[in-house]
Amino acid sequence: MYNPQLNKHGELNHLLTIEGLPAAHIRQILDRAQQYVTMAEQDSKKVPLLSGRSVFNLFFENSTRTRTTFEIAAKRLSADVISLNINASSTAKGETLLDTIHNLEAMGADMFVVRHAESGAPFLIARHVKPGVHVVNAGDGRHAHPTQALLDMFTIRHYKGDFTQLRVAIVGDILHSRVARSQIHALTTLGVPEVRVIGPKTLLPTGVEKLGVRVFHDLREGLRDVDVVIMLRLQNERMNGALLPSAQEFFKHYGLTQEKLALAKPDAIVMHPGPMNRGVEIDSPVADGAHSVILPQVTFGIAVRMAVMGILAGKQ
Repeated sequence: MYNPQLNKHGELNHLLTIEGLPAAHIRQILDRAQQYVTMAEQDSKKVPLLSGRSVFNLFFENSTRTRTTFEIAAKRLSADVISLNINASSTAKGETLLDTIHNLEAMGADMFVVRHAESGAPFLIARHVKPGVHVVNAGDGRHAHPTQALLDMFTIRHYKGDFTQLRVAIVGDILHSRVARSQIHALTTLGVPEVRVIGPKTLLPTGVEKLGVRVFHDLREGLRDVDVVIMLRLQNERMNGALLPSAQEFFKHYGLTQEKLALAKPDAIVMHPGPMNRGVEIDSPVADGAHSVILPQVTFGIAVRMAVMGILAGKQ
């Protein structure tokens, strides 16, 4: 089957989605990221891997963590990093997306990191870039957020080791979450035997069971005996119509508190891709508590994005 992410030799050429990505490629990225985590603990955090290469960050949607960690990752690989102010670019004047890409290619772009509100935008770019230019999807619409899923997998492996013995619960707004889709594909590909999704019916995609997950509408029941709890942000900006009575009502039924977390395994870890809405998805004592690995997720994200960019550029 044709996979637009792989070249004719089966090597990773773009990172667009976790869906269909072989487990061997996921493990390759996680293993390489481990080396960068170790390196970050030393005095010198930079390597000349992408020296002379130009990485263009094209964020058509707002971002703090993803954009910043991609910038840090590229600079630690010694790349030249150009982050465009999209609101002040020619796209705001009516230039098409592909015209923008071709103009940046003419300026010597070697890699594009793209976040876009339209699902499929990074795929479109990947189909039209010149050979040797690589595309990383930093989040497209409701579709995919592959590097977030990869850093989440790295976090889980760091704290839990073997994926094949775990129960993982993903909680909240599954319907609008590109992160949740990517996480589900990554978890099932890596052999997690039980992935649970927990949320109200209005925030779960129709037929989500076909992705190989167990569906729960009761948070307490869904959290029982899980090893990993991944909380999701309410994607208010993507909602059409009244899918929830109120944020307070959501927190009452689906917000993670210490009392509800106690139903999970005693050594369960709590994750969140950010940004967090405290008092809506998660209570502050949980977000800041002993089970939380939310800040390490951010740190690991730099190493994972370094690994992705290095592998794409054929330098690994």
